Amino acid sequence: MDHHQYRHALAARLEASELAFSESEFDARLARVRRAMQEAGLDALLLTDPADIYYLTGYNTFEVSVHTCLVCSVERLVLQVPSIETGPAVVTARVDELLGYRWEGIAEVLDPLTETLAPFRAIGLDLYGAGLRHGVLRELQRRLGVERFRDDGGDLLDRIRIVKSEAELACLRESARITSLGIAAATRVITAGMTDSDVAAEGARAMLAAGSEFMSMQPIVTAGRRISVIHMNHQRHRIAPDEPVFLEFGSAYRRYTAPMMKTVVAGRASPQMLVLRDVCRDLFESLGASMRPGNTFDDAARAAEAVLEPHADRVFFSGVFGYAVGAQFPPSWVEGSGYIARGQQREFEADMVFHLPLCLRVPGVWGVGLSDTVRVTPQGAEPLTDNDWKLVESDAT
Repeated sequence: MDHHQYRHALAARLEASELAFSESEFDARLARVRRAMQEAGLDALLLTDPADIYYLTGYNTFEVSVHTCLVCSVERLVLQVPSIETGPAVVTARVDELLGYRWEGIAEVLDPLTETLAPFRAIGLDLYGAGLRHGVLRELQRRLGVERFRDDGGDLLDRIRIVKSEAELACLRESARITSLGIAAATRVITAGMTDSDVAAEGARAMLAAGSEFMSMQPIVTAGRRISVIHMNHQRHRIAPDEPVFLEFGSAYRRYTAPMMKTVVAGRASPQMLVLRDVCRDLFESLGASMRPGNTFDDAARAAEAVLEPHADRVFFSGVFGYAVGAQFPPSWVEGSGYIARGQQREFEADMVFHLPLCLRVPGVWGVGLSDTVRVTPQGAEPLTDNDWKLVESDAT
């Protein structure tokens, strides 16, 4: 049978059998998006980011490198997927129409997608999001006219997705629980002489055993001077005595990720390490107090910068004190809908959720990183993960 026949045969038995959320949850999300579309004067959204598509339909797959798109209008949801993704589309997604094309025939997407978009005069795009292929967009604009396409679709979704529903918060709490189990398991085994890969394997094993799905980023483990190089990962390096070991894990539960960082010393921590641990904790407390409705992301960043300033000449910090997290797919758990950094003027709202990645790096020497994922409340930040904000020493008695 071809992929069309496969789709119908599968739908007869398993259609929408693995929806991640209730029909009412999807209805509420869709209503918010359609209301925002009408206010913005948009007839349709053309979405290609896997997380945006998941948010509105539940469509869930580990193959996110192929062309997939969702057309969201006031009347319909139309999902276009390649033939190899017919199964996940039928089983996990709730849409009004499913358009398939041969995996090997990318040009086949154009005719049905042009026909689907033809009735709409104002089509919102996310030009900075994942998955939008230049060749597809160029041909759609040639056929339908450049003037139909607007670049405000991504901002519209971001403004909605950054505030989490109760169902989303439940998923983030469960991810936080599993993430903490992975961190604890890795912490227990760290000792001088083992490799960073050994530590990552134990953390991954614990998270998968506790129910994590495939993760948006794999466990991050570095030791010693490799911590000082941002975004390195485990690579069979042996841990030396008294070296710090940096852990950053994030399990996935229904695609939602609540990450956490911890630093463990394979022996005894130096006084300098303890100083940076204290700075990380002070940064966290400053941010937590500032993250309340009415304050801007910039307000919180400036408060944290004041804490960091006495150490700024010695350590490298990324400049982003927090980023929104939610439902994501590889290659990253960063939602991209909001950043706590200088110049970001959006105000905090209750039930926004951020990871606060507080890692301070002494270039070429080592680094210390600790973090929690937190929820914004009227009283400030409420941790979802359970970091104790200590610098664990593996030979402490």
